[in-house]
Amino acid sequence: MSLLAQLRQIAVDELWAYRELVYQLTLRDIRIRYKQAVMGFAWAILMPALIIGAGALVRYAMAYLSGGEIQVMAIAGMAVKALPWAFFVGAIGFATGSLVSNRPLLTKIYFPREVLPVSSTLAQAFDSSIGTIVLILILPLLGVTYGWTTLWAPYLMIVLFTFTLGTALLLGCANLFFRDVKYIVQVLLTFGIFFTPVFFEPSMFGPSGSAIMMLNPLAPILEGMRLSVVEHHDLFRVLTETGADGSVLVVWRPWYLAYGSGIAIFMLLSGALIFHRFERVFAEYA
Repeated sequence: MSLLAQLRQIAVDELWAYRELVYQLTLRDIRIRYKQAVMGFAWAILMPALIIGAGALVRYAMAYLSGGEIQVMAIAGMAVKALPWAFFVGAIGFATGSLVSNRPLLTKIYFPREVLPVSSTLAQAFDSSIGTIVLILILPLLGVTYGWTTLWAPYLMIVLFTFTLGTALLLGCANLFFRDVKYIVQVLLTFGIFFTPVFFEPSMFGPSGSAIMMLNPLAPILEGMRLSVVEHHDLFRVLTETGADGSVLVVWRPWYLAYGSGIAIFMLLSGALIFHRFERVFAEYA
């Protein structure tokens, strides 16, 4: 079977035929999270709020040591980036163990196994949608005004979801064969925030450091969110700024957008193909 035929079978035929199962499993995951939860839907904004709070402390310490002041727009930028980062961390955390935690389903009945990481990712997307509504209401209080460049945000969300789903498929499959994958993922997600521009902007590391930082597949997505929503920058245009030493630093290049989008598509295609290739033996390893 050709590559395109396999992808069509995975993404269109099988998942569409089992769309009701995807809906029910997504609903189940959402109900489990909020059943008997004291905070209710407040859990959806707790993690982004903690990320913003931690980032604010870091920026305050940096401003204090440098003798400057923390900027309100810097807090707004972190808020915009904290939400997609929280979505990625939550989705990957749940999706990595989705096959192992649903062992009875894997061994008893047939259905496209992709349904499990897909439903886990969709359940996290529901949480993030609540956080998005709250963020939209809060940003004007921080002085952010919405312009036409904000329309970049939905596209970047789609890119983020694509990259996250591809990663979820790959890690969910790997964790079934190697059970220590989930522990490695937990470590990477815990410390990954220090290698991803959430608390800071890549430009803080200078020309070379900024270029290296933007190689992180999540960096163009997060920085694109901040620049388009908070800074009102058109992502089709190059953005530069002048450093303290008078040097000109390139903050954004349009190819960053193409790079992030390309990596997301590649991750989804490769994750779906690898997952589909090995799913016939999942029941033996569950």
